[in-house]
Amino acid sequence: MTHAAILTNDALAVLNSTRSLPLLAVVSVKFAACVTKWVTRRRTRLSLQHLEAWQLQDVGLTPEAAHREARKVFWQA
Repeated sequence: MTHAAILTNDALAVLNSTRSLPLLAVVSVKFAACVTKWVTRRRTRLSLQHLEAWQLQDVGLTPEAAHREARKVFWQA
């Protein structure tokens, strides 16, 4: 599976300011950006479950905080 490049806010701002793009194209790009964000959140949260306590400490998380974050659903920020 290949990973889509994550669009930056600047790229989305350009798309929003361009009036020549069809509405469906703008909505499609925004939808793709949203789904990409969700996939990244899910993958990151699943990875948290497999980190050792010393690894969590390296990134500044307690095991309890990592567990709370890993339990969140992908659409929650």
